Amino acid sequence: MDQQRLGRRDAVVLVVIGLVAGVLAGYFGIGGGTVIVPGLVLLGFSQRRAVATSLAAIGPTAVAASIAYIAHHQVDWLVAGLLIVGVVVGARLGSALLTRLPEVVLRWFFVGFMVLIAVVQFLVVPPRVATIPLDPLRALAVVGLGLGTGVLSGLLGVGGGLIAISALTALFGSSDLVARGTSLIMMIPGAVTGTVSNFRKGLVDLRVAALLALPAIVVTPAGAWLARFFSPRTNTILLGCYVLVIVARSVYVAWPKRGVEPPAEAPPKD
Repeated sequence: MDQQRLGRRDAVVLVVIGLVAGVLAGYFGIGGGTVIVPGLVLLGFSQRRAVATSLAAIGPTAVAASIAYIAHHQVDWLVAGLLIVGVVVGARLGSALLTRLPEVVLRWFFVGFMVLIAVVQFLVVPPRVATIPLDPLRALAVVGLGLGTGVLSGLLGVGGGLIAISALTALFGSSDLVARGTSLIMMIPGAVTGTVSNFRKGLVDLRVAALLALPAIVVTPAGAWLARFFSPRTNTILLGCYVLVIVARSVYVAWPKRGVEPPAEAPPKD
């Protein structure tokens, strides 16, 4: 569909994808790229163009979802700022490493890392109401977390939301809701700068991004409400199950088919 006219059926499918991505963004505190990118690829987008267009839709979706968390005071602004500092630097390092590692290594490292995140979700039960106390050492650790998140984002092609949420709850004792809201704020600068860069390269389909983002923006408050409605234990179990779905799909894509060259597909952004 990269060079084809957008048909009515395609538009309907894009709206549905946007609705699903919006609910997931509001509920899990992620960008929704794990739904958008595969959907665009199935519609005929190249992987690179799908990732770029997905990122353009993720930006406004993350803004809308974060507003739902801001309204309930579920964002730690200082932590978000420290994470952003680390992510900006780390993403460049990860992108540099991306060209040096074999694709098969990246695929299976992505699978292994996602399994680790799923295990964390099943084992750790975060509190519902908790802030992250910061002293100079812990503040430095948060910057380090942002740096690591940025490296892995650039290396694995993920937005970083799953990484930040897991670390903030498991290592820093954050509540599940504050971790989600803070993660969304962290993703916005990267989505904006990445979209500007991709647009200059001619990789972003703005019509498609709009058809994805507009319905997503409408339903993100519903996803955020679900996160508050369910208990922290339920939220973490569902997030762990969602990550395992990503793992299953990634294994299917990465597993070499007999007589078929493995597809050159990068992991979708979260």
